[in-house]
Amino acid sequence: MDQILQWFEANAGKIIFLLVAIVAALLITKGLARVMRKVLDRTDMPSASIFINIMRVLVWILAASIVLQPVFGISPTTLMTALGVGGIAVSLGLKDTVANVISGFGLMLGKVIQPGDLVSVAGTAGVVKDITWRQTVVRERNGNEMVIPNSVLNTASLEKLTPSNEGCVTMTFTAKAGSDPAHVTEAVKRAVATATAEFAQPGSEPLVKLTGFSPYGIEVQALAFTRDGVFLSTMRDAMARAIAGCEFVEQRAAVGE
Repeated sequence: MDQILQWFEANAGKIIFLLVAIVAALLITKGLARVMRKVLDRTDMPSASIFINIMRVLVWILAASIVLQPVFGISPTTLMTALGVGGIAVSLGLKDTVANVISGFGLMLGKVIQPGDLVSVAGTAGVVKDITWRQTVVRERNGNEMVIPNSVLNTASLEKLTPSNEGCVTMTFTAKAGSDPAHVTEAVKRAVATATAEFAQPGSEPLVKLTGFSPYGIEVQALAFTRDGVFLSTMRDAMARAIAGCEFVEQRAAVGE
């Protein structure tokens, strides 16, 4: 016990200095995070956690370099030299992480995407929730969150959507040969509008397009726009039920008879 007390007495100054540095780093990172969020919100710069995380790392590196010599007796220059020698091996092991960080900066500073954007990646659409060190988080309409590595986003096909396009549901079917196009168009509009009234985007109306012909009849495409908070599958189900009840729908085309 006496040895422990003697160690604390001998190193009390170092311990206090270390604790002060840690508390100061915590307070500085917390304060700078608030300031950065306010500044980014008032400018046209994108606001995402990647900038906050970079700031935190820089503050902690500065704090560590300050306490190394007086507390641990390690020269920052010596440590940096050692890190430089091992940096090549570390960079090889962290090449994916480095690629994701660089890609994240490219996406943000180039304003390719920002939090709140509607995007479609690999056939999945959603709202960009955040861009972090390694990945971008996209929240789908059904509430699921898709985590995409930044390096993938930087190379994959990325499509930015408008709210109407993101909520658009398309249903294709075949009208019987000899059907009146005008009658088909009006009948489908009425049927879909009635069936999807509670799911449709306010102020929107279904669209009907004749896209071509087949051995079974006229190829038709119906489009409806889903309001926020409704699953696209719910809208699709309502449209299918409405169209299936029309007498001019050619059922043989669906089963390929």
